[in-house]
Amino acid sequence: MRNALLAVLLVSPCFGIVGTMVVGNRMAFFSDVIGHSALTGIAIGVLIGVTDPRPVMILFAALLAVLINIFLEMTKAANDTVIGVFFAATIALGVAILSRGGSFNKFTVYLVGDILSVTPVEILFLSVMFLAVVLFWIFFGNAIALVAVDPALAYGKFSPLMVRTAFSILVAVVVILSIRWVGILIINSLFILPAAAARIRSRTLRAYLVRSVALSVVSGVSGLILSFYTGSACGATIVLCASALYGLVVGWNVIIGKFHS
Repeated sequence: MRNALLAVLLVSPCFGIVGTMVVGNRMAFFSDVIGHSALTGIAIGVLIGVTDPRPVMILFAALLAVLINIFLEMTKAANDTVIGVFFAATIALGVAILSRGGSFNKFTVYLVGDILSVTPVEILFLSVMFLAVVLFWIFFGNAIALVAVDPALAYGKFSPLMVRTAFSILVAVVVILSIRWVGILIINSLFILPAAAARIRSRTLRAYLVRSVALSVVSGVSGLILSFYTGSACGATIVLCASALYGLVVGWNVIIGKFHS
């Protein structure tokens, strides 16, 4: 539980920070694709015979992120259509490879996650990831926000494609490094729910960021404690806590709106 708590305190702020950029750039479906691409990364790792498939998963997810952005730029097709095509192809490929010989059951831990299995060495990797996310926000947060408003405003200052690609790779790294403890099926919810709740009443980018991180940390810690006492899956319990907080924020916003009206 001590290691799990440290992991939650490192991972939750990352979801809160990156989630603001995911929601702001309407990339919820994209982060879901990256999460499910982990199956294909695992499959490739199995085929080449590596003991720990996570490096392969990270490389595949980063490559997929780059390919999606290049494809979108070249074709000018609708985002949801292109991402849907990549989603279908990658998850089908991963399931097809992993299910050969009926061996898919060995990889179900990646579907639901197990944060209690985190080790001190893995906490060190999560610390590096946390530092990378903070540095990315410091140096590229304004650029991501500008691209979200209107990519045309960025021309002459920086390349929107390069910024989106760099951010996509960051999302891929955060997803893959966290997925073993959170689970493929629900990891996207941790990007969306705290950021969506924080956005409701935030008037500035700073307030949006602070509230998203706070909600993410509260969801993570409360979900870990509840899962310990109820014996439920930690990742799913965290998502339920985040969902409850989102519902409370929405309800409060409705009440305040009616009061002022």
